[in-house]
Amino acid sequence: MALTPEQRARDLAFLRTRWYEEGHYSSLTLADTLVKAARGLGDTRIVFASEADRREFTLAEVVTRGQQVACGLRALGVGPGDVVAVQMPNRPELLEAYFGIWLAGATLVPVTHIYGPGEVRHILRDSRAKLLIVPDRWRSIDFVERIGQLGDLPDLAHVVVLGEAPEGTVPWKELNAHGTVPPATHEVGADTVSAIIYTSGTTGVPKGVQHTHNTLLAELRKGDAMTGPERDTRMIPWPAGHVAGLLALCGSITAGTHTVVMDRWQPELAVALIEEYRCSLTSGTPLHVEAILDAAAATGRDISSLRSIQVGGANVTPSLIERADAAGTVVSRAYGSTEHPRSATAPLDATPQRRGRTDGRVRFGDEIRIVDETFAPVPIGEVGEIVTRGPSQFVGYRDPTHDLAAFLPGGWYRTGDVGRLDAEGYLTVTDRIKDLIIRGGENISSKEVEDILATHPRVRHVSVVAAPDPHYGEAVAAFVVLSDGAELDLDEVRALFARSGVAPQKAPTRLEVVDDLPRAPSGKVRKFELRDRLRAEAGAPATP
Repeated sequence: MALTPEQRARDLAFLRTRWYEEGHYSSLTLADTLVKAARGLGDTRIVFASEADRREFTLAEVVTRGQQVACGLRALGVGPGDVVAVQMPNRPELLEAYFGIWLAGATLVPVTHIYGPGEVRHILRDSRAKLLIVPDRWRSIDFVERIGQLGDLPDLAHVVVLGEAPEGTVPWKELNAHGTVPPATHEVGADTVSAIIYTSGTTGVPKGVQHTHNTLLAELRKGDAMTGPERDTRMIPWPAGHVAGLLALCGSITAGTHTVVMDRWQPELAVALIEEYRCSLTSGTPLHVEAILDAAAATGRDISSLRSIQVGGANVTPSLIERADAAGTVVSRAYGSTEHPRSATAPLDATPQRRGRTDGRVRFGDEIRIVDETFAPVPIGEVGEIVTRGPSQFVGYRDPTHDLAAFLPGGWYRTGDVGRLDAEGYLTVTDRIKDLIIRGGENISSKEVEDILATHPRVRHVSVVAAPDPHYGEAVAAFVVLSDGAELDLDEVRALFARSGVAPQKAPTRLEVVDDLPRAPSGKVRKFELRDRLRAEAGAPATP
């Protein structure tokens, strides 16, 4: 079913009109929303915290600082149609830069701070960024040194450096020396691209995901936060270059939630901040949940204020759900991606079974469909490819050659995931299409194997991939991280699978005990690295 550029354009126009009519979209841009929020929610607290200090601001103060940045950007010739990249750890100037870019009418490219020169070069070239903002250094990272390794980038006109700025760059303080009233941005519409967010690279070279003002604002309006006199306080463990970090950082401008931002993930600091600021919401991976519960138990910190943790990108074991429930914290899975954040979420009052064993329910005007190999919808309960659409869905990749393979007619985005829907609209993701293990012509779900292994009391983390096999084509290989000092062998694993009642061929035939799993900044396991390791050992080419 080949999609043409003309069909894609018609689908975009149809859906945009529909989402305006349904009230998901408006004429407001992020700049409009910032100015409005500074007036109505200006007392919202934003705290940037490290183990060394705390820096606290009101939302109104941060918006004012963003206006200064916007004026500085305009003085450097940056305005509507231009792209500005920001590679910075979580600190106040990062949020000032984000707000300033939108107030100047430009497009933001958030870049994860740990990306090296090669990844940054690709992002700057692909996005055609006109300006880059970086600190001089952060911890062990010398960003100034990396500037010299970027090579020739004809679109890059300026580099702004926070801290000690070398010759040929613009000091951050000069960006803040041009007043606080940026020129009007009425030429920027709500359907203009506001951010290009690069995928985290779990499958190779990152792709630029384009979101408009309307798509990001539609996502920011989702949630279970409480507003009014009992406003929630959200703790953010994510790097701001990741879509979850960007959205969490900006949540205060629509929900009015107070925000506590960690400069890097440290479990002991996290529980100290939860206790100090009475944080009620956070998000993360199962690694974050486990670490918070462990750190609270080890330090005696009071985390009773923590009402909920939303988890994405990985399985949550039933035992972790039960442990969090016992601590008074509701843990629930959500399903989404950089392309379509949170297309399914579990309500906070969902049962533990729903929260732990499914990936949430379709909500907030989103749609999910399960299709077969001909892209026809399958009956409820049957497994197929997951396709989604909704008002917070991206409008296409920066490189449009990727779009025609990514969408089906009607604007449905092909997620690359496999799953099923039940009669109540709850989604269960069973695998990635490329993570299916094809053993002798039979499809084996790596996620199903992971779910079974995760029930073993000595297994902390697990990732299952295909290993080359001369007889069956592919075999089941499991990489496991065990509890401290624990051991596990294949005989025990086979016994576990026998007790689970699944077909014996689903049991791993190879078990690798490792200290840690390779992960992207989002926390997702970089499975292609595990596959490539196994293929290299077998003398086979790397994952295509």
